[in-house]
Amino acid sequence: MSIVLGASLDNGLVAPPAVRPAAQRPESPTSMSIGQYLIRRLGDYGLRHVFGLPGDYVLTFYSMLEHSPLELVNCTREDCAGFAADAYARVHGMGAVCVTYGVGGLSVANSIAGAYAEKSPVVMISGAPGLAERGGDPLLHHRVREWRTQLEVFDKLCAASLEIVDPSTAFRDIDRLLDTAHRLKRPVYLELPRDMVAVVPDQIRPFVPPPRASDPAALAEAVREAVGRIAAAKRPVIIAGIELHRFGLQADAVALAERSGIPLAATMLAKSVVSEVHPLYVGLYEGALGRREVTEFVEASDCVILLGVILTDIDLGIFSARLDAATSIYAASDDLRISHHHYHDVLLEDFLRGLAAAAPRVASRPLPPGPAAALEPFVLRPEAAITTSRLVRRLDESLDDRTIVIADVGDALFASSDLVIRGQTEFIAPAYYTSMGFAVPAALGAKSARPDLKVIALVGDGAFQMTGMELSTIVRRGLAVTVIVLDNRGYGTERLLHEGSFNDINPWQYQRLPEVLGGGTGWDVATEGEFDVALRAALADEQAMNIIRVHIALDDRSQTLARLAAGLARRVRR
Repeated sequence: MSIVLGASLDNGLVAPPAVRPAAQRPESPTSMSIGQYLIRRLGDYGLRHVFGLPGDYVLTFYSMLEHSPLELVNCTREDCAGFAADAYARVHGMGAVCVTYGVGGLSVANSIAGAYAEKSPVVMISGAPGLAERGGDPLLHHRVREWRTQLEVFDKLCAASLEIVDPSTAFRDIDRLLDTAHRLKRPVYLELPRDMVAVVPDQIRPFVPPPRASDPAALAEAVREAVGRIAAAKRPVIIAGIELHRFGLQADAVALAERSGIPLAATMLAKSVVSEVHPLYVGLYEGALGRREVTEFVEASDCVILLGVILTDIDLGIFSARLDAATSIYAASDDLRISHHHYHDVLLEDFLRGLAAAAPRVASRPLPPGPAAALEPFVLRPEAAITTSRLVRRLDESLDDRTIVIADVGDALFASSDLVIRGQTEFIAPAYYTSMGFAVPAALGAKSARPDLKVIALVGDGAFQMTGMELSTIVRRGLAVTVIVLDNRGYGTERLLHEGSFNDINPWQYQRLPEVLGGGTGWDVATEGEFDVALRAALADEQAMNIIRVHIALDDRSQTLARLAAGLARRVRR
């Protein structure tokens, strides 16, 4: 969700689901099975889809899902189902993935790890051997070492994890897990033995949510100190982070900026957290990797207000950022620091709203041109060989406020940092965990969450070959998404880090995949004019998917990627 000055704050892209507490549900749960209760509670959190893959340990629950109000979306691979659920959560507020034990659960571990790293609330549900089957410790298929091996793996990857073993606590445990995902914006893991799915508990232990409130004295003191530092500063700046998006606090951050006159920047992971045509927005802050004028503007500030920022190496320009902790205010969901003072028991939303209410006024100063003003007017060169940077510039011309852009890892991500995200446009990328293969299954998740919006996925050919066959599910479900494959015959980012034949891949005829999959339209382009024709047709197609294969030179790269690779290469070759 993005905020535009003077526009409605309810743009419909990302809204935390309106959760109906268990105590307010009209029908009694005493006659419900554990599986039925789980399905109903997922619906209470606004979920309409569950992504996954069937397997014998989860078939009983799968059958129950199939006959429920929730829609099952069967994917081609478990990790793809995890990526789809992650994107669904980023767009819709929470997502769910359901797979079988062992071969299914462990296959989705990478996707859940990414959701944890980037704070995406995904409910991971895994079937498991029945409790009654485990007597005598048999070597049942899919098992690895102990019965709890998979549970222990996901305990390291999730905010909370548990196995349903006691019917009397099952409902309470389900409520606790879902509350944790919703409250912390992180994935949770639920293991459901197949002989527990249809069990109707004969007693129910209620769940009492943990208290969640700021310490009034700590909050007041933190706001007071922060307001004093901001008011005394001559050149303050706000850096908006991804937690503003996850916790629905974009409007509050914009309110603080507008009431106080403080300029705004954003991190790469948080691109689109505020509208990039807002008059106070100066651009992405990426340390030495970003636009020079933005970097100089932020680093010349005498009070840097970091709101919901995850301090990753990518967001900090491979740690080239020059931000002084002594002049910084760092407010996140799990930490609040003002200079070298640490405050505890202060919620991010309370602190941010306290600052916005206080509205400390600051002196205005000249701003660098925003992203849109910094771009040269785009003039199509129809016969020219297309480059990644020019492709992104042409794509920028077609963005409107009803579009979701998904960028995979590599130059698909770094080049698209130059897109100007307007109004309600959503930009989704794994810009911290940086797992290749995210974009195509993420397009499935995003389009399932918001079928009324256009979805464009930008992906390199290497990443596409990992998970691109999830287009099969997109075709099967008749989803109109546009997938742009940057074909430079291999791993372009890796070539910049360390040259070698291991960076080359077998070329595919990507544009012919619609013939294989039985639906959609394929395009094969090499010039700006050809790309223009393909993009116009693809975005106008509201009935089926389009895949555009774009031939890119091996040595082509965006300026952002070139700067990032130079920093990373020194570490790789050291």
